[in-house]
Amino acid sequence: MKIQHGEISVHTSASTDIVDITEEARKFADATGIKSGLFTAAVPGSIASITTIEYESGVVEDLKRAVEELVPSDRKYAHDARWGDGNGYSHVRAALIKPSLTVPVIDGEISLGTWQQLVLLDFDNKPRKRKITFSIMGN
Repeated sequence: MKIQHGEISVHTSASTDIVDITEEARKFADATGIKSGLFTAAVPGSIASITTIEYESGVVEDLKRAVEELVPSDRKYAHDARWGDGNGYSHVRAALIKPSLTVPVIDGEISLGTWQQLVLLDFDNKPRKRKITFSIMGN
């Protein structure tokens, strides 16, 4: 069994930026030569997440709206009172959606549906440069 790691950097804007990272993930998986196993994408930190969606403008806007309705950015958060950085909502959103996602590798490809893409969700209230780590384990 082999285990390989890599990383990419992604520049984000603010207010629930959603970035498609599928092609970078596929390139990484292909370069490893692993034909069967597990692929994981993870974002270090406490205010961003990794998930899957159909990455098209309507669904992207729908997801942003749903996240805002579930965890409103204009509510008072204890984190903001303590730290004064105004991103308490970001921490709650990231905790709910989670920082990583694992999918199977089958015949050398990460197993995603036809309309399914891997995405980074950055919930911070200012632009960031995010590091995303990729790991793949298998044969």
